[in-house]
Amino acid sequence: MTDANGTSAITDIGRELPPDAAPPFDAVGVGRRLLRATRAGALATNDPGGFPLATLVNVATDIDGAPLLLVSGLSLHTRNLVADGRAALLLAETGKGDPLAHPRLTLVGACRVTADERVRRRFLSRHPKSQLYVGLPDFTFWRMEVAAVHLNGGFARAARLAPADLLTGIADAADLVAAEAGAVAHMNEDHADAVALYATRLLGAPAGPWRLTGLDPDGADLMLGDAALRLPFPARVTTAAALRQVLGDLAKQARASASDR
Repeated sequence: MTDANGTSAITDIGRELPPDAAPPFDAVGVGRRLLRATRAGALATNDPGGFPLATLVNVATDIDGAPLLLVSGLSLHTRNLVADGRAALLLAETGKGDPLAHPRLTLVGACRVTADERVRRRFLSRHPKSQLYVGLPDFTFWRMEVAAVHLNGGFARAARLAPADLLTGIADAADLVAAEAGAVAHMNEDHADAVALYATRLLGAPAGPWRLTGLDPDGADLMLGDAALRLPFPARVTTAAALRQVLGDLAKQARASASDR
């Protein structure tokens, strides 16, 4: 994406690795997982001193995948965003060994204040401890409109992706969007056993009281304590009826997997 002056949001370095430098990998799948399952990231804003300022922030996603932030008016990054909403957000996977061997995703875009109730609900579902301070008068929610993305899947695994590769279109999913909050509550209250099986049998996670934090046309977000998982759907769903069907089918698949062990 380019701005009014024709400048790209992320410019090319002008050099490429040979096509056979590394084995192929599922760049879109890795990028979507990082976007949906990473709960904190490094936010870079434009500081008045002329240098970028990098700070750590909690992150959630809107139903279309746009990053959501809750920030304090006392923070330097909030002051910077008010003056210039352009920012970059780094989401990185952690683990054993060299940190650079793990995938990371950079998102670039314009951040804007939002009072959307869905943003509030989805963020607090992802970060329940934020309930302690969300009501303070200087805290505001912000949503990033992603203009460009850069994925590094690890050593020699850079990929050229567009925002549309990672974000979820919702223009045709009004029925699902309207049903999402109720569906999340229903699954957590009445089908907690199925949610736990999604995590343990379909995603290989440890047992525990897993819960849904969000649903969208492409998949489901799950959490247990501070651990977060992304469950992709086998096919895109856009209606409440299709959502019920896919959640039921996944539960049957998970139970069948459990019975085979």
